[in-house]
Amino acid sequence: MERGEEDEGGPSGPHPRPAAAKAEPLSLEELLRKKEAERAAQARPVFMSKKAREEAALARRAEEAAAARARNAAVRAALAGPAHDDGPRPEDRERERRPLSNKEREGQAHKEERERERELELIKQQYLGTNKQKKKVLKATERFKFVFDWDAKEDTSRDLNPLYQNLHEANLLFGRGFRAGIDRREQKKAAAGQEAELLRSLRSRTGARESVADRERDETRAADADRYEGRDMAVDSHWSEKSREEMTERDWRIFREDFSIGYKGTNVPMPLRNWEEANFPEPLRKAVERAGYAKPSPIQMAAIPLGMQQRDVIGIAETGSGKTAAFVLPMLQYIMRQPKMLGNPEVEAEGPYAVVLAPTRELAQQIEEETRSLAHFTDFRVVSVVGGQSIEEQGFALRKGCEIVVATPGRLVDCIQRAYAVLNQCNYVVLDEADRMIDLGFEPQVMGVLDAMPSTNLKPEGEEEVVLEADRVYRTTYMFSATMPLAVERLARRYLRRPTVVNIGTAGKATDLVTQRVVMVKENEKPHTLEQELEVLSDDQRIIVFVNTKRQCDAVARQLDGLEYRCTLLHGGKTQDQREESIKGFREDKYNVLVATDVAGRGIDVPNVALVVNYDMPNNIEAYTHRIGRTGRAGRKGIAVTFLTLSDTEVFYDFKKFLEDNNAPVPAALASHEAAKAKPGAVDTRRSAVQYAKK
Repeated sequence: MERGEEDEGGPSGPHPRPAAAKAEPLSLEELLRKKEAERAAQARPVFMSKKAREEAALARRAEEAAAARARNAAVRAALAGPAHDDGPRPEDRERERRPLSNKEREGQAHKEERERERELELIKQQYLGTNKQKKKVLKATERFKFVFDWDAKEDTSRDLNPLYQNLHEANLLFGRGFRAGIDRREQKKAAAGQEAELLRSLRSRTGARESVADRERDETRAADADRYEGRDMAVDSHWSEKSREEMTERDWRIFREDFSIGYKGTNVPMPLRNWEEANFPEPLRKAVERAGYAKPSPIQMAAIPLGMQQRDVIGIAETGSGKTAAFVLPMLQYIMRQPKMLGNPEVEAEGPYAVVLAPTRELAQQIEEETRSLAHFTDFRVVSVVGGQSIEEQGFALRKGCEIVVATPGRLVDCIQRAYAVLNQCNYVVLDEADRMIDLGFEPQVMGVLDAMPSTNLKPEGEEEVVLEADRVYRTTYMFSATMPLAVERLARRYLRRPTVVNIGTAGKATDLVTQRVVMVKENEKPHTLEQELEVLSDDQRIIVFVNTKRQCDAVARQLDGLEYRCTLLHGGKTQDQREESIKGFREDKYNVLVATDVAGRGIDVPNVALVVNYDMPNNIEAYTHRIGRTGRAGRKGIAVTFLTLSDTEVFYDFKKFLEDNNAPVPAALASHEAAKAKPGAVDTRRSAVQYAKK
């Protein structure tokens, strides 16, 4: 032991041990750098996998559950009182010391499993929402239905912000504006009361004293709710209750819509509403009264003001709309302003003042009669120049002098070439039924007549307005047509200057007064079907039966003669005297049935035609439109019956479309036929294109 001590100590003492290095504190800069590095490391985002996120969520949830259990235990201990503060009871300590049985162990495991599942469900609800919050999958039928699935707590009818609880009611400019659907009188009273209250508050703020006049004015203002009633009633009243000066742009728009008047052009004058607004001279006013025109028709309302301003006009209107008076009345007023011709040989030698061209003799003679009727109280002379009559007699009447010539294009060109007629001072031209004249091949003759007139009086092109000089008269051209084919448009572009297009209704459409009916028959069933159609009419009603050929016209006339009908014929094989006699006898009720070809399709104005029968379907829809236009004229209703056979397939498509556009019934046999489903030539064209593509 002593030796050990000597070894350990010895005379020189124990061996010296190296001293540990003393730790030096960090400087302030190093501490700051360390904290900055830790802060940056904490701020740096850490990527966590889905499994890690789930484990972290479970850990947080376990901590929250443990904290909740601890809180609940503390609450239970506080409620149990101080007796429980002594520690666990002996039976509890005994239960903890003894081992658990298998049943208790399984129950505890099952309890922990339920808690774990509940925690997972709570986590899913937190991230995915409950089943009530999930979007409802709608059926296909309910996909576009709006479903109100709001709760009562989502009521937005009242704003929780107190600033929006008392909304300010806007005052509409002290009665100068009104709310729709509320009595205007009551609105005026409220506005007057608000104005008076505002003036009183203004006087109270400024310190001004209220005078007796102010008080009286405030009292009367509240009671005076009808100050602007007269003006407002004038604004709200119908255009028929206003004078022309009171009409507004809205009134004129409603007026044009009421009568289906459409314009295309610039600076168009407003239409007439009645004959008084036309301001005709006394002879024309008396002639209108004598003719029995109670009020102007739509085409007359629109075209007469344009003619009185000597504007070029293209009129498109349905048949039987009164086009003749629409151009005759402005023409007569124009002639009244020209030098008097009767008794002045020098003026008579220069030719007529106005020329009216018509496609057929019957239409020309009808225009002549209408012109003579409207010129009854003047000394104007009207001469008709048509074929079928002696050209020498017509030339003699032209040389004697006349103000107006009504002619067919071919005969008038013959008179010009034979020097029977000159048109040196003709500056008013009317082309009636221009499309029909082009269809009949009269385009060269029409151009020859127009070229025979002085071209120096054509209005200049490219100018918006033309000021009529006192010593010069410009040519005025009227063109009326039911349709506007390319040839008519070409004619209009050459001879008309800035024309105003007047469209009444729909071009090519039948009047609504005609009831159309189609009967599908065989060719040999037509005579019996015609007999059945005519039996339902009385003897005093007029009937027109249209056929396509002169031979068929004679055959139908013989059939009707055998049925003891008073029948007459009208076709191109008759002389002019026979044609005039047929028309005259039909108008004077000598005959009650007229069997005719398309010669009577246009221009024949016979009143009270009750029935039009298309014994043969025409080859085009334009001819059909004019045929059925012989009835339903002058505001009277009429019936049009058409016999349709399977040999008329070329017009099935257009005819079906025409009936549908006019809201007329279409027979099932016509609607289901193959020819009515495609335009003629469309299938062949398509086939040829396919064959060409294959090549």
